[in-house]
Amino acid sequence: MRDSDPDVELAVASASLLGESPLWHPREQVLYWCDIPGKQLNRFDPASGALSHWRFDCEPGSCAPRLDGRLLLAMRDGLWCFDPVSGERSRLAAPPYETGKERFNDGKCDPQGRFWVGTIYEPRDPALAALYCFDGGELQRKADGITVSNGLAWSPDGHTMYWSDTKAHTIYAFDFDPASGGLSQRRVFARFAVKQPGQALADYGGRPDGAAVDAEGCYWVAMFEGQRLLRLSPQGQILREVVLPVRCATMPCFGDADLKTLYITTSRENRPPAELAQQPLAGCVLKLRVDVPGLPVNMSC
Repeated sequence: MRDSDPDVELAVASASLLGESPLWHPREQVLYWCDIPGKQLNRFDPASGALSHWRFDCEPGSCAPRLDGRLLLAMRDGLWCFDPVSGERSRLAAPPYETGKERFNDGKCDPQGRFWVGTIYEPRDPALAALYCFDGGELQRKADGITVSNGLAWSPDGHTMYWSDTKAHTIYAFDFDPASGGLSQRRVFARFAVKQPGQALADYGGRPDGAAVDAEGCYWVAMFEGQRLLRLSPQGQILREVVLPVRCATMPCFGDADLKTLYITTSRENRPPAELAQQPLAGCVLKLRVDVPGLPVNMSC
């Protein structure tokens, strides 16, 4: 097992089964993230150390802040507006899929406030997951042909959108029209080697999960099962590898007042007991200070 980067620290000790979709709330100055199989939304205030939880009756895949102070929650049973003060939620859109086989996964707002969310097709074959955009009160299907939707992010100028298929070990880039939300010129941004039968995890680099873009346009991606976080150039070249103390990182986001802290969610779900014994931070939120700040999270209109 490789030694982890000494600059990686524990941020939140409370472990999720599968932590995902971290976001730094620009107004509240707190960190939110989902525990998907735990059916829970979490909030952590680094200033006070306060930790809050909300439990639901189905899985939250991702969340995003709204201008009105509430949150968007993309859940297996649809897209919801959630009030963390009252704990009440109201459904904005029904799920556009069969809920027994598919659910919402990674989701974020674009710079114009439209909410984009992809799905995961749980049987894994064929590749029936898709990408949707919630705009004007309606969900619009924008792209498909993948299995596990992840990696949503936008370039600093807002003209490139990133989207990955974790199962296919591939990150795509699109030309993005900020005015219309139109996508074109889908292309491979980065592709990673698929794990071969019998290949040891120590020799496997992982597959691309959640991501975030910094102010220089570089794409930070969590490599699930690869025990690492990568910083890719706008051309898709690896600029930095951060070795983590856990096998399964799921997604980074930029936080704190200067947006120079990378918060990293992780997973412990279905991991071997021997691995968990060696990696007690699995499922916890990690953090890493970086030199280049991230982009502020976009808020829903």
